[in-house]
Amino acid sequence: MAGWQMKQFLRALPPVRAGGDLWRLRNSDSSVAQTIAVVEEISNIPNVRLYSYKELRKATENFRSENKLGQGGFGSVYKGRLGNGTLAAIKVLSMDSSQGTREFLAEINVISVINHDNLVKLHGCCVEGQHRILVYPYLENSSLDKMLFGRGHRNIQFNWQTRCKICIGVAQGLAFLHEEVQPHVIHRDIKASNILLDKDLNPKISDFGLARLLPANLTHVSTRVAGTVGYLAPEFAIRGQATRRTDIYSFGVLLLEIVCGRYNINRRLPAEEPYLLEMVWEHHEKGQLLELVDISLRQDFVTEQACRYLKIGLLCTQDMPKLRPSMATVVKMLTGEIDISDQTISRPGMLSEFMLRKDVLCKKGESTAEDSGKPIDSTSSSRHMDTSYATITFDSIFDRSN
Repeated sequence: MAGWQMKQFLRALPPVRAGGDLWRLRNSDSSVAQTIAVVEEISNIPNVRLYSYKELRKATENFRSENKLGQGGFGSVYKGRLGNGTLAAIKVLSMDSSQGTREFLAEINVISVINHDNLVKLHGCCVEGQHRILVYPYLENSSLDKMLFGRGHRNIQFNWQTRCKICIGVAQGLAFLHEEVQPHVIHRDIKASNILLDKDLNPKISDFGLARLLPANLTHVSTRVAGTVGYLAPEFAIRGQATRRTDIYSFGVLLLEIVCGRYNINRRLPAEEPYLLEMVWEHHEKGQLLELVDISLRQDFVTEQACRYLKIGLLCTQDMPKLRPSMATVVKMLTGEIDISDQTISRPGMLSEFMLRKDVLCKKGESTAEDSGKPIDSTSSSRHMDTSYATITFDSIFDRSN
């Protein structure tokens, strides 16, 4: 850390009861000592700037409600203008958030070294007292769910070409996390509200939190369930075992949403059609996939391409994880480099079947991985779907088997 940054940080600390040197400061108050340790660790992370709480309070006009962009499971996000005039999205972690110091540091560690056009970048952070704040670039067109599901800027043409660009961009970002970053990274909460759009409607995968760097001999991550119902792969929701294939399942659901223009769960629909994945599978079996393409496109789409994208979504959501294609393969399928016309598509992992299996387990007195999850904020991925469990979550893995 630069000397001026440490001085600025020390001035922000509460008065020390006895003594004035750093050693006494560490031992006089555990929370102060912890804060110093966090700041010292962050100072060793390249490309991360430390902001003062005063700077960010000024940038957001004292965190005015008018500047609030949204709220998630771990806190609120505000639009702010930094001292150099740059617009930023400032994520203020709630003091009672389940994202602790270790997770906060892990998020910064991982994001600081990731650089890809389809992943959000980190400007910096703030660590003062109980304040934990992350500073990201401000993206003009908010999140994909607001644009796609009718709550965004209606003057923007969300046409077929734009949707294709978003699908391919998200796939490329995930392929980078899964196969180029070492150790590999799984996001665990891929969904429309976690895809941000810049001024040119280029997608950026966001919400990288609760990162864990694991030994390189692991084949999966066993952990509490994190994510959103509807996007969760069955094997993850039931057993809490996450691999890259669980991200691929979530991407498959997102792909179907983008093509069909509707949430993966909509309780307002008739009882036989609340789940998008089940509807797509039924229409696939009947050879009627094109009936599900978003009607707002008014038939202005490439028929072959739309049908192919829906089939790719089904390939990504197959019940057997081993059958799902890798994200690198998915990118080639989306761009037409790989022909899928002769691909056999097996039955997807259905949400309704997962709920039934969960009920059976509960009746037998067995616990599911889901039981240890935490509820997310109501602003998470949709108004019309049942959501569950902590968002902003991903793990780093090395997966030998897939």
